[in-house]
Amino acid sequence: MSTDIPRLLEPALLDTILGSAPDKDNLIIVDLCSDALYRQKHVPGAVHLQPGSLMAGTAPYPGKLPAVEQLENIIQYLGIDGDSHVVIYDDEGGGWAGRFAWTLDLLGYHNWSYLNGGIVAWIKEGFVTEAQANQRVASETKISIANPGVLISADQIIGQLDNSDFVVWDARSPGEYSGDMVRSARGGHIPGAINIEWTELMDSQRNLRIRDDAEAILTAAGLSKNKTITTHCQSHHRSGFTYMVARILGRNNISAYDGSWAEWGSLDYTPIERG
Repeated sequence: MSTDIPRLLEPALLDTILGSAPDKDNLIIVDLCSDALYRQKHVPGAVHLQPGSLMAGTAPYPGKLPAVEQLENIIQYLGIDGDSHVVIYDDEGGGWAGRFAWTLDLLGYHNWSYLNGGIVAWIKEGFVTEAQANQRVASETKISIANPGVLISADQIIGQLDNSDFVVWDARSPGEYSGDMVRSARGGHIPGAINIEWTELMDSQRNLRIRDDAEAILTAAGLSKNKTITTHCQSHHRSGFTYMVARILGRNNISAYDGSWAEWGSLDYTPIERG
């Protein structure tokens, strides 16, 4: 089934798949919306996942990758195995969905698709929803960090700053990037980082779909396919979306910095630019 499902999945196509696919057991729809919204309405068959479970949630850098045991619990709870195709969505334009896409990539589960526009597009365009909670049959899947290249550390970034083929995509607001808004011990940005705020790539006129001109925006900014890109925000939530957009647009040399600015701005040896 997965070969027939595009990485960027339009609501109309998912609706067709749900109505016709004979082997839907391999299709796992994961809802990363608020608890309240999931209880009211969600895509038929979707299983709810608490977005916060994708982060360690511990001080001083709560956005870091959780322990492998926590990730394994998530994969087993969702019933994911090597044959699964996972469709992900949220209610905010793709931040949490992207964080989960990155997690799936890290664990070696590359058969995932993003529901373009998430639940916003699904509801506003009149597709059927349901309120009943869904539960998958748990799997006994054992996991490992199968694809460590999509995770990068502060020291690894520092080691690449003089590499002209390496570029940092900062998904934070312009105020955070410039250092006018300080959310860690220090404000500013990683030297040479390119700032495209995550919401700039969402089309508010098309129910929060990824913008049709996203490819042109990234290329013009210097985030072309031939670059090695890493992305971050404050806690690798907003940059979940930017990671996912880069993957959808064929940027295969993409990683994410889970420590993000919470860590970079708090360490005493990381270089910082302001303005």
